[in-house]
Amino acid sequence: MKRLYPPNGLIDTDGDDDTVDPLDEVGRERRPTHTDRPWVLTNMISSADGATAVGGVSGALGGDGDRAMFRALRGVADIVLAGASTVRQERYRPAARHDETVDRRRARGQADRPRIAVITASARLDETLPLFHDPDDRPIILTGGSADADRLTRLRTVAEVIVADDDSVAPAWALARLHALGAGVVLCEGGPSLNGQFVAAGLIDEWNLTIAPMTVAGDSPRAAVGPLPEGPPPGMTLERVWVDDEDYLFCRWTRRTYPGS
Repeated sequence: MKRLYPPNGLIDTDGDDDTVDPLDEVGRERRPTHTDRPWVLTNMISSADGATAVGGVSGALGGDGDRAMFRALRGVADIVLAGASTVRQERYRPAARHDETVDRRRARGQADRPRIAVITASARLDETLPLFHDPDDRPIILTGGSADADRLTRLRTVAEVIVADDDSVAPAWALARLHALGAGVVLCEGGPSLNGQFVAAGLIDEWNLTIAPMTVAGDSPRAAVGPLPEGPPPGMTLERVWVDDEDYLFCRWTRRTYPGS
């Protein structure tokens, strides 16, 4: 990958080489934890015309650079958070343990790989999904208070289940529970509906978007859909733009006010 923004003169680099190693550079980016919740970042991909999926899944939009960013961003997360529909459609499984990230994670005091957490108000998840196949890496299920008792019993055999007092799973409640488990950085991988809930609640600290060099039309949703935030939309600051040999763009925005700013 190559750096497009900011130019080398604005950052601490070794020499004038604009080549980027995502594993190293993403790991050096600042992500201060809030006092009552984790830092929340996203990782989404869209086509140049705004589609986030082709045929219902995002994989068709990706390339080698996107997969490298996927590993780098998961590499800094304590928890990877997703909605139930995304887990089903993308066939989620426990996070991979990549040798190239383990030493970096240990140096930051993190576990060798992030845990997966799923938000599902109804607990309608099939316990035979690949996500539940590793007994040494049980996912976290955050579910609503009216979820079916039999479903909860089955899920508790393969996952750590946390039940809300309300029927829905509010983003702030979910983050508080993950913070209580020791999470300092949570990577929200969507889908668009879950992203929209976090945007509306003002809980996105960092927005990572890969823009794929293709146009697909169709009826795919935007990267975040749902109710508008109360008041003006939160402002974001462009932190970086990288490009790879396939013309994918890798953009990072952060909220304009955050802990320690």
